[in-house]
Amino acid sequence: MALLTYTPEIAEARDKGHPIVALESTIITHGMPWPQNRDMARQVEADIRAAGAIPATIAVMDGEILIGLSAGQLDRLAQTQDALKLSRADLAIALATGRTGATTVAATMICAQLAGIEVFATGGIGGVHRGAELSFDISADLQELAQTRVTVVAAGAKAILDLPKTLEVLETLGVPVIAYGQDALPAFWSRDSGLKAPLRMDAPAQIAASHRMRARLGLPGGQLVANPIPAADELPSAMLSPLIETALSEAAAQGISAKGVTPFLLRRIFELTDGASLAANIALVRNNARLAAEIARALA
Repeated sequence: MALLTYTPEIAEARDKGHPIVALESTIITHGMPWPQNRDMARQVEADIRAAGAIPATIAVMDGEILIGLSAGQLDRLAQTQDALKLSRADLAIALATGRTGATTVAATMICAQLAGIEVFATGGIGGVHRGAELSFDISADLQELAQTRVTVVAAGAKAILDLPKTLEVLETLGVPVIAYGQDALPAFWSRDSGLKAPLRMDAPAQIAASHRMRARLGLPGGQLVANPIPAADELPSAMLSPLIETALSEAAAQGISAKGVTPFLLRRIFELTDGASLAANIALVRNNARLAAEIARALA
């Protein structure tokens, strides 16, 4: 059995060298409620097509890596209650045991590279969790960026994380962190984290050229493009900070840890902002998808 299963649209795009943008599926199963998750996924795919590229939502279903989902598969995944949250550590096991799971940033990068897809759009990457000096809770996304050659477009790391430590680990791992169109590092729902980005680029063609140059130099790993949420959609850091602290305290009190932390915190922030965080999340994912499509077109 083939390791990867492509939709006819993706197979044709690969054969003809058309630009393709990979999309993760954890945001569908663990990031948003039904039916907003399905509607968001369809809208993001439409945004990529409108920008001149082909979307490839990646997931594992019944032990197969799907590169692109049919409408029926997307509906099914969006309503799956027990989908695994797959990263590098458990991707192979899910395939070997015939399970269904959604791919995190790390797993999506692995699958995208296997499929020959060089650009991936997501909401925000994982990173160093607050209190990691005690818990050692650091996302596998960071190590994946250091070893898998895919350019990842995100609105920075998720704001619930320890952003200074996340930036420090990325620097240690040699991952280029490129703010798009501004000097400040964005913080997911907010345009400015208060940290200066190590690098800045203002054009998709520059980002594509950097991706190609890393390959010529034989450098492993990808690039993180930190694309700020549109100004009209952002939630100010001053408003979010106390809500994040509240959610973190609740998670600690309930003993929530490991892979359960991020979904819990995102859900609580949604509740504490009366749904405003979900609207912002959708806006930033769409914004990242459009930029990723431009980069993919420049690479193609």
